[in-house]
Amino acid sequence: MKWSWRVGQVAGIDLHIHATFLFLLGWVGLSQYFIRHHPGDALNGLIFIGALFFIVILHELGHALAARRYGIETHDITLYPFGGVARLDHVPEKPSQEFVVALAGPAVNLLLAGFFLALLHWADALAALTNPAAVGRPFVVQLLAVNVGMGLFNLLPAFPMDGGRVLRAFLALRINYVRATRVAAGIGQGVAVVFALIGLFFMFFRVTGFPVDNRSPVFLVLIAGFVWLSAAEEAEMVKLQAELEEIPISRIMITDFRALAPADPLSVPVQLIQAGLQQDYPVVEQGQMVGMLARSDLLSALPKHGPNGLVRDVMRPKFETAAPSDPAVEVLAQLQDSDYRSLPVVLNGQVTGLVTLEKLGEFLMLQAVLRGQRPSKAAKKLAR
Repeated sequence: MKWSWRVGQVAGIDLHIHATFLFLLGWVGLSQYFIRHHPGDALNGLIFIGALFFIVILHELGHALAARRYGIETHDITLYPFGGVARLDHVPEKPSQEFVVALAGPAVNLLLAGFFLALLHWADALAALTNPAAVGRPFVVQLLAVNVGMGLFNLLPAFPMDGGRVLRAFLALRINYVRATRVAAGIGQGVAVVFALIGLFFMFFRVTGFPVDNRSPVFLVLIAGFVWLSAAEEAEMVKLQAELEEIPISRIMITDFRALAPADPLSVPVQLIQAGLQQDYPVVEQGQMVGMLARSDLLSALPKHGPNGLVRDVMRPKFETAAPSDPAVEVLAQLQDSDYRSLPVVLNGQVTGLVTLEKLGEFLMLQAVLRGQRPSKAAKKLAR
């Protein structure tokens, strides 16, 4: 994923940190330091943020491990300033499964809250843990409050929170999945409007008796914007996936394409790209595909090998492929997770076509126009 770095692996799932997360660490450290100009305050703030996002990882692991029960793997977990995102291989097919997967995250928070409550009540030997201040409050008390707040907040019926997915699963028991998503997304956007209005109210008006931190309304407005955009994107993406569900990729793939040979000089793909043809090229030897040459790899290799270098020295011998009968919706997911802009469609080792995100978007736009409808934003985005 762009602008993120892999920092480890847990339960066989890659863990990434998005670049924007570093801004959060810097902001927390500096804001705590400037309260008293004491380095210890900054350290306490960073320790708390570290503990908070460890809890976020556990929350997302709850989703991932629950999904694994149904044979759904998780590509990775990425930490953002607003929380974490577990990218599942696909959405659970049955509403009952989505119920379980969506509720698994908040369930982890409630279990952790129970654990910290037990620490505060029974563990006298660990009482010292409640003394260090983290962001102005006792550490264990703060973690208890975070887990309760995170669990309840995620149950709000708004995408991308878990409550929005629970609501969609409930609606999908009665109406089709696309409509259920649209209704749930609309409710989520309504919640976002309420968040924004409350945040703006406290930003511009001081209400006596309400101990609202100066930064809280700003965060509430930012969260409202995030929820609004996420709900709209979810609705568009589900609609797009539904349109591709029953279509084999053979109906969409590009059949007029160029392939390279391992012994071709790099000047050949350079000329093809300059002529405005493909971005990525299958490499074929004796009728069988043996590699893939991406434009990005070509550009990186040219300074070292020059135009007389050979394709075999730059191509990737390991590559993903699709079969002509594969559903287009699955190929879309492959492309979105791939480093390539193109995916070869292969049958019995022979390349029969190429598919790109742009081609998928163009297909969807044309189908919408032929039905007398306006192309969706998601389709237009793919076609860019």
